[in-house]
Amino acid sequence: MVALVLVLAACSSDDKSKDSESASDSGGSSSGGTKLEMWTFNELHKTFYDEMAKRWNEANPGKEIQLSVSVFPYEDMHNKLLVALQSGTGAPDLADIELNKFPNFLKGDPQLLPLNDIVEPELNNLVKSRLDIYAKDGNYYGIDFHVGAAVIYYNKEILDKAGVNPDDIVTWADYEAAGRKVLDAAGVPMTTLETSDLWSLMPQVAQAPGKDDLQTADGQLNITSPVVSGPLKWQQNLIKSKIAILTPGGNHHAEEYYGMMNGGGAASVWMPMWYMGRFTDYMPDLKGKIVIKPMPVWKEGEPRSAGMGGTGTAVTKTSKNQEAAKAFLAYAKLSREGNIEIWKQLGFDPLRSDVWNAPELKESNKFTDYFGPDIFDVLTEVKGEIEGVVVNENTPAISDAFKTSVITRILLDNEDVDKVLSDAANQLK
Repeated sequence: MVALVLVLAACSSDDKSKDSESASDSGGSSSGGTKLEMWTFNELHKTFYDEMAKRWNEANPGKEIQLSVSVFPYEDMHNKLLVALQSGTGAPDLADIELNKFPNFLKGDPQLLPLNDIVEPELNNLVKSRLDIYAKDGNYYGIDFHVGAAVIYYNKEILDKAGVNPDDIVTWADYEAAGRKVLDAAGVPMTTLETSDLWSLMPQVAQAPGKDDLQTADGQLNITSPVVSGPLKWQQNLIKSKIAILTPGGNHHAEEYYGMMNGGGAASVWMPMWYMGRFTDYMPDLKGKIVIKPMPVWKEGEPRSAGMGGTGTAVTKTSKNQEAAKAFLAYAKLSREGNIEIWKQLGFDPLRSDVWNAPELKESNKFTDYFGPDIFDVLTEVKGEIEGVVVNENTPAISDAFKTSVITRILLDNEDVDKVLSDAANQLK
């Protein structure tokens, strides 16, 4: 056992060396300056941080940083970070923490550094609901990459066949009526509904006015309320009437779905803005055919969007270079330049709403080539209507219940919505 531990320790050391060499080779760090270690679970995030570290060093002579970014598998990174913070040793200076994992890091006394001093000066420029999901007791602990604003993507070629103008679709009732026309005229469903993930359900639940969704604003289980049961009953009816079909592969990130949608298999899908990259990368045949619009609403005048998904970047309390870490984080994810680069490099809708009209965001790239030059007009239109979501330590369990049981029983097995939600509520409680 001792020999095995020594071997594993050596492997771990080698891995860390390789990670550091990788970060250095990529140009993300300079030969001198304050050393900052960062963990992430996404290779594209690392590429972004490396580039921003270069830009920081060029713009801040005398305050250079030497950034070393390590990429770990999703579960491994979050587990490793949690153990390091709980033990007080081995944690990096900065870390990316995915939205559904973030509540685990806010339990008790958070071992993450409050970021109010870098967030509050920029609050007027930021979509506040995207900061609130990483907050506790008045402190902000994480900064996201994007708004993740939910929008609806229409295949205009299909809608034109049915004589449907997407601008006339204001409510979900309008959407259902348009779906009947599409089904009759084009012979394809209006949309697809997920059974193994929450992207079809959560935008419709979260866009309801008020602060309640799967939980109430104060963290009480809320899944039996009309806010949740209403959209599920509506979706179940859409399946019965064949206006919608179950998503091939179970979710909108499945290869089966990409193939079906790319072939014109459905007339629309509602997903966050960051889903644009899935169209450009996996559904190339729809280039020039997809238009982006605000989501329909349950009642006119209600919010037309909600912020979905996210990664909160945090500074750890164990960091020996907290001020340097916070300064770099503010530059990378809060500054005007950083937000423009988030769009250019990652294709995300930036957290700063004041850059949505910036000329840099209209410059030609793969997204403007695919969707047209006015992508951010929709975001500007719904700027004050992007609802937040309730995220706390109960979020992972509730999410798992819906992904593994609730949605399947309702949409696939056609069980009674209220009974299924009551069963789930009793189990979760």
